[in-house]
Amino acid sequence: MRKTSILALLLLFAVSCGTKTGKTGSEEWIQLFNGRDLSGWIIKVRGLPVGVNYKNTFRVEDGVMKVCYDEYDSFNAEYGHIFYMQPFSRYKLRIEYRFTGDQVPGGEGWAFRNSGVMLHSQSPESMLTDQDFPVSVEAQFLGGNGVDERPTLNVCSPGTHIVMNDSLITTHCINSTSKTYHGDVWVSCELVVFADSIIHHIVEGDTVLTYSRPQVGGSNKPANYPVPDGTLIKEGYICLQAESHPVEFRKIELLNLENK
Repeated sequence: MRKTSILALLLLFAVSCGTKTGKTGSEEWIQLFNGRDLSGWIIKVRGLPVGVNYKNTFRVEDGVMKVCYDEYDSFNAEYGHIFYMQPFSRYKLRIEYRFTGDQVPGGEGWAFRNSGVMLHSQSPESMLTDQDFPVSVEAQFLGGNGVDERPTLNVCSPGTHIVMNDSLITTHCINSTSKTYHGDVWVSCELVVFADSIIHHIVEGDTVLTYSRPQVGGSNKPANYPVPDGTLIKEGYICLQAESHPVEFRKIELLNLENK
């Protein structure tokens, strides 16, 4: 009875923590999203201080993290990001997402069914109040419009550059080779990040994009950003985007490869 009671208490303590771990085969994955609330996450919305959840944009319902715009009359460039509370360097990140409903009035055309996960991001506290996007490397999520081809898990580079085929890429976004996902369907993706070396984008088990040497660069960052252009980025925060179209996340888990 005594051993059983101690085990029960330990299990209860583990469940009560904001970050949980679970085994997939022999791998221990950290559940960044606990399925109940936004514990462990920090919100930054353009024009507002860190920690203000403007118009309840980010919320948890039915075990799903949601980006919602039902309390907006219109969108006025209130670009939002929700950051996990600690930085990482070498890891695998798994996310399941889907776009839903209609874009809020006022959203830009390019933001239709558009979201993403920012890798190696600057911290939320270091962002300027009116900064649109954190300096980071974005794995871009795109949903189809029912007609046109629109690949997902592209790479975009707010305030950064990357290297592909030994060439420095300064173009803001590069498309992946993924298929198009029309409708409100769940999409499973994985990002494999090796510090300032190689990054792989994987959709439904297929590698659709690979690049390397993420680094600070370009003009899409604060004018007085304190890190010089060309500086390799080996670690940073993970954050999810709110760009004017409703989107949901039901799995956000990470395998830390730091000591592998």
